[in-house]
Amino acid sequence: MKAIWENTVVGESNDTIVVEGNHYFPPESIKPECFAASYTHSTCHWKGQASYYHVKVAEKVNTDAAWYYPEPKEAAKAIKNYVAFWRGVAVVD
Repeated sequence: MKAIWENTVVGESNDTIVVEGNHYFPPESIKPECFAASYTHSTCHWKGQASYYHVKVAEKVNTDAAWYYPEPKEAAKAIKNYVAFWRGVAVVD
């Protein structure tokens, strides 16, 4: 699977984990230069608290377009630190 934004592959892996229709990419499969930390958080009743990244390519920034669970609840431990995308980041096979 590839995560693509602004015609740039920002993540690529054959080992994503699909949860609720979202592909979660292993943390080592994303390009660190395309991500910036965000202060945004949200909470899922069964996964726990999500943290976000801004996705950036060249001078463009897609605010909070990626999320991950640094300390997920037990039910979601398989996706700890794995990264999922939305807000126009295409995930394709």
